[in-house]
Amino acid sequence: MKYSIFILALILTPSLTSAQSVWKKKKQKVSHAQGTLYGSWGYNRSAYTKSNMRFVGPGYDFTLAGAKAHDNPSPLSSGYYWKINHFSVPQFNARVGYYFRHHWAISFGYDHMKYIFQDKNEVTLSGEIDPGVDNVTNWSGLYGGEKVVTDRNTFHYENSDGLNYLRFELMRTDMLIALGNDNQFVISSNLSAGAGGLLSFNDFDFAGTKTMRTISLSGYGVSAHASLRFEFFRHVYIQTKFGGGLNHQVKVHTRPNDPSSFARHAYGYGSFDTSLGFLLYIRPTNACDSCPVWN
Repeated sequence: MKYSIFILALILTPSLTSAQSVWKKKKQKVSHAQGTLYGSWGYNRSAYTKSNMRFVGPGYDFTLAGAKAHDNPSPLSSGYYWKINHFSVPQFNARVGYYFRHHWAISFGYDHMKYIFQDKNEVTLSGEIDPGVDNVTNWSGLYGGEKVVTDRNTFHYENSDGLNYLRFELMRTDMLIALGNDNQFVISSNLSAGAGGLLSFNDFDFAGTKTMRTISLSGYGVSAHASLRFEFFRHVYIQTKFGGGLNHQVKVHTRPNDPSSFARHAYGYGSFDTSLGFLLYIRPTNACDSCPVWN
């Protein structure tokens, strides 16, 4: 009996030692595993399709078809990017998210874009402007598709203090390249879809009246994005992202304290941004790459 127990102990000891070594082995952390928290801050450029802009207010209801617009990036020489009290002036992106399961994350972010109605815009004017409403541009009466060229000194529209896209995003992440014994450098790909509201800060100059920073929750947007994430030492990353979508601004308030004055249009956009971010691992061993597999 003693010899049987001794022989059984000899047989089981290597197996137990091997199992213990598996459990004690350090488990790798990967950025796309469940329990990873991330956040980022960056800056963007954007481009817009033409749109048909309808303007409504006391004594006027007209549409400018084929209107062009552009963004308004702050030059590097402005110093806004380096000053703590001005770093949110340029076109920025901020986002925080969480991987609720392996490869899949949900996030919320703030895309601060700028939409500037192009000067010398060649548009088609349709609609009605009552006589005496506009003595500056001299638009008056009924219009059925006349070609006009706008002048910034007499007519202007912009969301320069922001066309703010506040969106939720669902993202899929896959690791492409991993270098180093402990994933010291990783390249990951991200594909995502988002939707959210548009918060507008509007400047409007028409009929000799100029108003600034009229705030409204003006509509909604839907978008898709693709990005590459370059991760360093598992906790810091640089990300480059391309995106595009559709914005529908149902009612942009153009005059403060006058809800009857608004603009409306829909347009597509494309964007590119670069951001700096962080990765925090909520669970001590999030990937469990070394966990034993029980058959």
